[in-house]
Amino acid sequence: MNKTPADGASDFGHAWPLVGTEELEWKPSAQVRSSALPPRRYRAAVPALIADSWPTVDREAAALATEATHELGRFDAELGHRIATFAPVLLRSEAASSSQIENLTASARAIFSAELGAKRSRNATEIAANTRAMNTALELAQDLSTPTVLAMHAELLADQPRHTPGRFRDEAVWIGTRSDSPFGAEFVAPRHERVPALIDDVLTFAQRTDIQTLVAVAVAHAQFETIHPFSDGNGRTGRALAQAMLRHRGITRNVAVPVSAGLLADVEGYHRALTAYRTGDVSPITRSFANASLRAVTNARELVAELDEIRQTWNDRLHARKSSNAWRLLDIILRCPVLASATAAAELGVKQPNVYPPLQALVDAGILKSKSEHQLGPFWRSDEVLGAVDRFAERAGRREKA
Repeated sequence: MNKTPADGASDFGHAWPLVGTEELEWKPSAQVRSSALPPRRYRAAVPALIADSWPTVDREAAALATEATHELGRFDAELGHRIATFAPVLLRSEAASSSQIENLTASARAIFSAELGAKRSRNATEIAANTRAMNTALELAQDLSTPTVLAMHAELLADQPRHTPGRFRDEAVWIGTRSDSPFGAEFVAPRHERVPALIDDVLTFAQRTDIQTLVAVAVAHAQFETIHPFSDGNGRTGRALAQAMLRHRGITRNVAVPVSAGLLADVEGYHRALTAYRTGDVSPITRSFANASLRAVTNARELVAELDEIRQTWNDRLHARKSSNAWRLLDIILRCPVLASATAAAELGVKQPNVYPPLQALVDAGILKSKSEHQLGPFWRSDEVLGAVDRFAERAGRREKA
């Protein structure tokens, strides 16, 4: 492998391997197959192996990637001593933003309630599953391997067995408007027999340490999306892989900075960058991830500041005795703004009947509200914290003007 500058920048750039194609025969499902119809052929992608390739980006993209990597690490370090409070909220914000890119949206209240078993919102249930997938990605980040990717996917689609959770696809997939055939699709992913070797290859690339972090993350993500290894959940799993790489590299040691929230500001640009990647240009996807990271840090800092302000007002409003568990519940609510009594008792390490007085004290102080959930009993919620998380999502989804 030829050596190139450590930052991956080049005045002229070197061509990244283009995605080729191959001609395949389309075999429709038995329900629509007809002997009167002649066989039709289509072209599917053939991605190059990249484990030993060197991505070079233009100098603007390289500079942005360096700046964004520094800001991600700095923000993570700032929250290092407050990981217990903010890591759960930021992880859920990343999962919700990644899901929103796939047009899955739900309120913070619905998402946190879904984690406790409420099933009123299908979208919220899927976003809660994405939170579990993200958490798996972080827990297994030191092992960037095929089993790790399959474990992420298994969590993501655990409740959707028709999409074979934790297994690579065994059928053709494509991006486009038609669902019955790949003809006229914007992009047809590689035939399924190629997937295992391609995934092993991209994960070998992901473990390299001789490439600038955000360049490596962006390229690995784009290659993963090009492979499209699953029948569903590719985007969410691919963005979970990006978080795993940031943790693997030691850039984010404490929290999952919600980079997907930054991508939401320009989803069309993100998709164009993925398309450009397939033509051999890695600069757009690098810029996309770098800009998304910078936006995410700014947005997350605003969320943290707002939560700190809310927490301070609680200190002024709660008048329980200092020994009351109501005070201990305040920090728990900040990271878990919807609670069941069993959850609160487990967090406090007390028996469930003993948790009702401190919960009632917080209701009396106007910090919590209580509402019965169908077949699940009462949930207690902080509308202030939920509002802050929803405002974070609104800021993330705000499109930037050209």
